[in-house]
Amino acid sequence: MIHIAETLSIRTVEGFLTPTETERLNRVMDDALSSLGRDQYGTGRRTTIHEIPGHSPAQAQEVYEPTGRIEMTEIPYEATALLDQALKHHMASITRTLPSVTSHRPWIYLEYGIGQYITPHADGIAPDPLDRPRQIAAATVTLTDTQDTGGAFYVETAGSDILWADHEAPAESGYAPGMRFVHDGTDMSSPWFQTMPRTRWSVAPAPGAFVVFGSQLVHGTEPVRTGRVRKFLTLLISE
Repeated sequence: MIHIAETLSIRTVEGFLTPTETERLNRVMDDALSSLGRDQYGTGRRTTIHEIPGHSPAQAQEVYEPTGRIEMTEIPYEATALLDQALKHHMASITRTLPSVTSHRPWIYLEYGIGQYITPHADGIAPDPLDRPRQIAAATVTLTDTQDTGGAFYVETAGSDILWADHEAPAESGYAPGMRFVHDGTDMSSPWFQTMPRTRWSVAPAPGAFVVFGSQLVHGTEPVRTGRVRKFLTLLISE
C-alpha cells in the first residue's frame, strides 16, 4: 500500500557517487555536450520534461525554467551505466523509507548557468495517480558544489488545504486509506499556487550526494550565482 508520507518525504544518501565517479561523469558530459552542441539542449531546445494541462511545451518552459537551462533526456551509455550501478548499490537504503519503490525511469541530465533556476512546483503522481506505474519520488545527484555556485535545491511546505484535490483514492486502488492527491497545476501557472503561503527549506548537498524527494512535495532551485550547476535526475516508481 502506498502511503501519502512516501510522496511527501525527503531524504539524502551521502556518498551515492565517489569523487572519482563524479569526476568521470563530468568528463563524460563535457565530451557529450561538446560533440553534440550545448545549444541543442539549451537555447535551441523546444521540448521539456514538464507538462501543464492546456499549455504548450514552450509555455511550460516559460513557467518552469523562465531563464532557460540545459536538459538532455538521452545521455551517454557510460553515464547511465555508472548511475544505474550506484542506484542498485544504494537501493536498500532508499526503499527503507520508500518501500513502494520498485524501479526508476531513465536518467536525465540538467545544467543551470548563471541566473538560471527551476520554479517551485510539485510533480504529482504522474501521469495519472490511478494508473501504473506510479511515480513515488524524484531524485537528483549533483556533480558540482552548490555552496560555491548557488543554485541550491529547496522544498516548500504549506499547511493550506487548497493544495489538495477534494477526493480521496478509491478503495482497492493500492493506496493507504485517506490518500489524497495534489491538484493539477501545482506550479507557477496557477494563481492559487502563486498566492498560497509556503515555507521554504533550502539545502546545498555535497557533490555526489543523492537527494530523494516525494512526488507530491513542492520543490525548486535557487538561481545560480556563478559557474554552472550540473546534475542528473531520475524518477522512482512503483510498478
